[in-house]
Amino acid sequence: MSSIEILGLNAGYGERPVLQDLDLATQPGEFIAVLGPNGSGKTTLLKVLLGLLKPMAGSVLVDGTSPKPRNRVVGYIPQHRGFDRDLPIRGRDLVTLGLNGHKLGLLRASASERALVDRALDQVGALEYAEAPVGMLSGGEQQRLRIAQAILGEPSVLLCDEPLLALDPGRQSEVTRVIDQYRRTHNATVLFVTHEINPVLPYVDRILYFVEGRSVIGTPREVLTRETLSDLYDSPVEVVRVGERVIVLAGDEESHSELDGHHHHDHGEVPSPWI
Repeated sequence: MSSIEILGLNAGYGERPVLQDLDLATQPGEFIAVLGPNGSGKTTLLKVLLGLLKPMAGSVLVDGTSPKPRNRVVGYIPQHRGFDRDLPIRGRDLVTLGLNGHKLGLLRASASERALVDRALDQVGALEYAEAPVGMLSGGEQQRLRIAQAILGEPSVLLCDEPLLALDPGRQSEVTRVIDQYRRTHNATVLFVTHEINPVLPYVDRILYFVEGRSVIGTPREVLTRETLSDLYDSPVEVVRVGERVIVLAGDEESHSELDGHHHHDHGEVPSPWI
């Protein structure tokens, strides 16, 4: 059974579809990188899978059921944003918000909830700084806490919305390894939206590449080619390989930047469920 099954999906805002005729079936344990320029549909896809945006047409199933908000089979990892250094919550508190963040304030966790939080912190290697103020932690440490928050319910699907943004290369590798480790130990499906393919390339099974609502999916060797991307962009594209790195040059400055660490959005960000 597919962990995510999408047939003929059209989705967008108002009367304008951003995604058109998307078909996608993922398998448990699969790591899929989601790439594409601004406005191409990456964030729209996440919103549909999170149950925050209803399809205009087509069908979508996540773990056999229709998407809905606060679905425990789905974990969501947002972009990295630094916290105020004076924010008076600990790392443990941030993770606990994954249990009761829909309620007002920080509520006292039960013994069973504390055990869940400890297990998630241990899985991402964050127990040693769980009592530290989140604002005093490094970007990589903060992202580990966000991953711990996302995996509290041991979801079978992880949706990652540019979780490497604003992290240095070392922290990018660290965060990607933590996500991949969860994927392997829990046979979870990962959809990883990114503008920088190289940190995740060693882990990727397939790439879903969007351009103006159209898409192509396949292995990295199938998708990251001059022929495939030129056809998708409907203009000349060069794919340059330097050692183990891949650079896509898509003919204009904006497209060139897409896999080179620059940040864009299509119709706003997916809001973090908690922080």
